[in-house]
Amino acid sequence: MCVNCIRNEVDITEGIPKQVHIHFCRNCERYLQPPGIWIVAELESRELLTLCLKKLKGLNKVRLVDAGFIWTEPHSRRIKVKLTIQKEVFANTILQQVFEVEYVVGYQQCEECTRLAAQNTWKATVQVRQKVEHKRTFLYLEQLILKHNAHKDTTNIRETKDGIDFYYGHRAHAVKMLEFLSAVVPIKYKTSEQLISTDIHTSVSNYKFTYSVEIVPVCKDDIVCLPRKVANSLGNINPLLLCTRVGNTIHLVDPNTLNSADINTNIYWRTPFLPLASSKTLTEYYVLDVEPLGPVKGRQVLADVHVARMSDFGHNDNEYIARSHLGAVLNPGDTVLGYDLSHANFNNDDFDKLDRSSLTDVILVRKSYPQRRKKNKQRNWKLQQLGKEVDDMLPRKQDVARIENDMEMFMRDIEEDPEFRSNINIFKDKNNRPVVLQPEPDHNAMTDSSDIEEEDFPEISLEEMLDEMQINQDTSEHIEIQQPQAQQQGDDEDVMMM
Repeated sequence: MCVNCIRNEVDITEGIPKQVHIHFCRNCERYLQPPGIWIVAELESRELLTLCLKKLKGLNKVRLVDAGFIWTEPHSRRIKVKLTIQKEVFANTILQQVFEVEYVVGYQQCEECTRLAAQNTWKATVQVRQKVEHKRTFLYLEQLILKHNAHKDTTNIRETKDGIDFYYGHRAHAVKMLEFLSAVVPIKYKTSEQLISTDIHTSVSNYKFTYSVEIVPVCKDDIVCLPRKVANSLGNINPLLLCTRVGNTIHLVDPNTLNSADINTNIYWRTPFLPLASSKTLTEYYVLDVEPLGPVKGRQVLADVHVARMSDFGHNDNEYIARSHLGAVLNPGDTVLGYDLSHANFNNDDFDKLDRSSLTDVILVRKSYPQRRKKNKQRNWKLQQLGKEVDDMLPRKQDVARIENDMEMFMRDIEEDPEFRSNINIFKDKNNRPVVLQPEPDHNAMTDSSDIEEEDFPEISLEEMLDEMQINQDTSEHIEIQQPQAQQQGDDEDVMMM
């Protein structure tokens, strides 16, 4: 047969539909790619053409030569594609044909938009709680989440009175957050589920999952009294210990001997214990003399420190001798914070079993810098914060003061502990302007001497700060990004929790 007769007798487009339906979500402007993937594609784009070709059945039996869009009205809900195909009809006879396929756009809501319309915006939530008097733990946890970008899959973050709630659109994202939390702090969690709907024909159920996470109530600078069974399992260590760091384990130190112990998650929750006192009950002492005793363990040096309460000056001459691990940082004339056990009354059964005659009167915790703090020097650095949603009810005035005090204490911990801030991204504050304070005449000679003695006041160097990334999208063509100029050190080292 001649070519014209072959074209009249043979139709190589047979089996290829000339009209196809595709689904489009009007809310998020995405197209459905079967079976359940929604993709973003502009009109007459390569992505949309790929989607249209995948919807054609029988195209795998012919050879596709060319494909392109035919212009249609954007609001016509019609997409036309011009195709050129080839197929071998007889021996050594290849026929080429051009035809059009019309795609009818039908509206269908995607799963995400359906949940938004039904006010069912989350599928799993992680509720993080800690039973303590302050929020310094969550302030530090917030910085860890920002540094490791652990919040990228959240649909919403809500701050509550006792913690933070993270909401997710998929259960797997919530499980991923649980794994991150367990890697940075000792936790335990409970899982609950709520039935939302059930399809009786396919027996497919829709659930909401809630993960209730509880962080250990022991924080940095707390003193604890271990149960006798736990103390014996840790090498018969002294039960009265000071908490120096909380990461994925609780690090405890005996100030009298420099012996240390790490308590992991399983050991703690098998025999939980509460702290005897927190940093809110610290007392300020004045260092009179420091006598090193010789034992050294890392940055800790055992020493006998002669101290007196700052509140006792002018009232009595009471002095205390405290054996401490701070022999390397304390000098006569310094100010130190510690726990006064001689006037304390602890409601703890394990503490009552101890021999009170063998206990020290004072446990020193950390060095303090009161004179420099009084100057209210503005910091040239700042921290980023999560975009949290707060409750509709405004906090009370005393709650606002407590939150501000917790933030100030957290800032001081960052300044005073280089190892602590190595796990935090610190940014330069370009809006801060240094304030020159005029010295006020003061006839108290101790103030001037204290200023001289506090020359070792810890400050964050510029090498430890990052330039904050700024994206300027005022115009669609100009985007300005400032990359960090300094790299943090020790990103993967042991993470500490307040």
